[in-house]
Amino acid sequence: MILSISERTDIVAFYFPWFLNRLKEGYVDVRNPFYPKQVSRILLDKDHIDAIIFCTKNPRPLLENINNIPFPFIVQVTITPYLKEIEPFVPPKKEVIETVKKISKIIGKERVYVRYDPIFLSGRYSVSYHEKMFEKLCRELEHDVSRVIISFLDIKKNVLRNRKTLNLLPFTRENIEEISEKIGRIAEKYHLEVSTCAEKIDLSKLGIQRKGCTTEEDIHKIVEKKVQMKKNMTRENCNCIDTVDLGFYNTCSHLCKYCYANYDEPQVITNRKLHHLTSSLLIGELEEDDIVKLRKS
Repeated sequence: MILSISERTDIVAFYFPWFLNRLKEGYVDVRNPFYPKQVSRILLDKDHIDAIIFCTKNPRPLLENINNIPFPFIVQVTITPYLKEIEPFVPPKKEVIETVKKISKIIGKERVYVRYDPIFLSGRYSVSYHEKMFEKLCRELEHDVSRVIISFLDIKKNVLRNRKTLNLLPFTRENIEEISEKIGRIAEKYHLEVSTCAEKIDLSKLGIQRKGCTTEEDIHKIVEKKVQMKKNMTRENCNCIDTVDLGFYNTCSHLCKYCYANYDEPQVITNRKLHHLTSSLLIGELEEDDIVKLRKS
């Protein structure tokens, strides 16, 4: 089993003490987001967990506890070029970059990826702005990461709610290819692999692989035993392997204006108050009528 921690919220940034406690307890419970009374119990031992994918915008808590992770893992850190009106509570980019460098020195750059996503266009965030900021990012992390993952903004509920703040300009095939050509050229200059995830358009002719965020190849690099994996079938055009996510929607306090996993900011505040360090669930406690089933490896 491959754990995702997490695509639904930033567990590393806001809930890492809870996760470390679950490791000590040896299991974690996860509510089904579509059928909340259904709870999966996941055993956190080497017979059940093959690897972990940590996804975060603030990797510092992971750095501070890196020796406490008993499973092979990959780190994916999102670093975007946006300012505080778009990402109000994300740590300063300089601090995040320095943390990435420190993690890379400990575990090796082959296990560290940067996500430059989502990409969107506005009056402030133009093609030339992205070109400048992407090159700055690659220059900073040339020797510290193995791959950069990009994607283009999807119009979800939270994006529609924040459309005035985002001030979006429409994507066309032409401007997507223009940005991609610049990104591909810059990545090649700094000897970095760059790939997309869940994008309909094929940008391979511009030097951008159609690969996915996490592949079988990625996992086989970090685990010694043979691991059976299947493709993620829940998202169109996704080339990732299937993972088990420990997260819970509407719980991330970064409150980024483009985030698909936060679509109700008042609910984020409510949910955060329901988080308990000793609970087996990320949010709330088990209830008498919950149906708890062991998740098979």
